[in-house]
Amino acid sequence: MVDLLGQYDNIQEQVDLKILEVVKSAAYINGPEVHNFQKELENYLGVKHVIPCANGTDALQIAMMGLGLKPGDEVITADFTFAATVEVIALLQLTPVLVDVEKDTFNMNIKALKKAITPKTKAIVPVHLFGQCANMEAVLEIAATHDLFVIEDTAQAIGADYTFKDGTKKKAGTIGNVGTTSFFPSKNLGCFGDGGAIFTNDDDLAHIIKGMVNHGMYKRYYHDVVGVNSRLDSLQAAILRIKLPNLDAYCEARKKAATYYTNAFSENSNITTPIISDFTTHVFHQYTIQIQHVDRNALHQHLLDNGIPNGIYYPVPLHSQKAYVDARYKEEDFKVTNELIDTVLSLPMHTELDTEQLDFIITTILNFVNK
Repeated sequence: MVDLLGQYDNIQEQVDLKILEVVKSAAYINGPEVHNFQKELENYLGVKHVIPCANGTDALQIAMMGLGLKPGDEVITADFTFAATVEVIALLQLTPVLVDVEKDTFNMNIKALKKAITPKTKAIVPVHLFGQCANMEAVLEIAATHDLFVIEDTAQAIGADYTFKDGTKKKAGTIGNVGTTSFFPSKNLGCFGDGGAIFTNDDDLAHIIKGMVNHGMYKRYYHDVVGVNSRLDSLQAAILRIKLPNLDAYCEARKKAATYYTNAFSENSNITTPIISDFTTHVFHQYTIQIQHVDRNALHQHLLDNGIPNGIYYPVPLHSQKAYVDARYKEEDFKVTNELIDTVLSLPMHTELDTEQLDFIITTILNFVNK
């Protein structure tokens, strides 16, 4: 699904030298590499504050802690996504409220969002799934009307651009009160282990979060807030510093591969290719098609049998997961999600895909769905 070794080959000399440099410096935690990466990512995103942390799940949790959400507060997020988003809501004893998504973009359904708001609602977590932004202008309007926080989950869409109706552009993750991302190795901007970051333009919130990621300390051994131990280590920051200048090129390579797929599948009635909303770019963390009139699971296995990795993201909706089952949820409220789990299929998508590989994948799929 992701050719991390191929990507490494192109930056091997830089990476090897930088790793050795960090090792020799012995500045493994909160060293210069972390601070330099923080500043460089702030410049790239056009955001006032980037706070690195240990992983994307921590980023979500710390963002919610920083906003002062209390047990019992309701937090609305999408049903069709990875569990980390709802996991941290539950861990903080907040009340997760799951809503359906749009069939074409896989992102949060705005009508469902409006319907889910109650007097206990305190925050919305739009997930920018598979690489394109949710409808943030609509989300912000709803949040303003009801005085709600907006926490962007940008783990799959770093580098994407959002365009407002007035022409203003912002990077994914910099639009709401706070944004979060993951640097898991397979992400568009990935390190060689775990890593994450939190983004905000709010000076006060940034101050709180900067203490929270480091045991609640602003001065060593003085703990002003309840915090956690969640720091991006210097080795990972050093690797991310090398990759960050290449992020736009990485995203363009993914877009090129996505266009190749789409052109090949666009006329096939058994395959629905990804739709890109007119207010966002798509950086294709995943290239996810929908399969109709054909057994999706059989195609999944057929590809594996032919040496083609592929993924079903996601096979079980969050509202059906044992950990998050709740009597409040009604199946009729998740019609799209319940359909998507039986039809979606994600194909290999990474920066090193060449036409020979793409043609083999495409031919193998078309031969199966057309038989």
